[in-house]
Amino acid sequence: MRIDQLVLAVAGAVVLISALLAWQFSPAWLLLTGFVGLNLLQSAFTGFCPLALILKKMGVNPGPAFN
Repeated sequence: MRIDQLVLAVAGAVVLISALLAWQFSPAWLLLTGFVGLNLLQSAFTGFCPLALILKKMGVNPGPAFN
């Protein structure tokens, strides 16, 4: 997988997990969902994504979104 695919997969998984945790335990877990959403939004405009930097240092091939 490329960096852009992994970023989207991790973001989607975190959103789903935090939504399930909010439904099961506490609505406070929705703060994590909001954080992921804001991070995705800012990375769309700035191109900066902390997870993409970590994955790049780990040697994962970049995709067209994170060169």
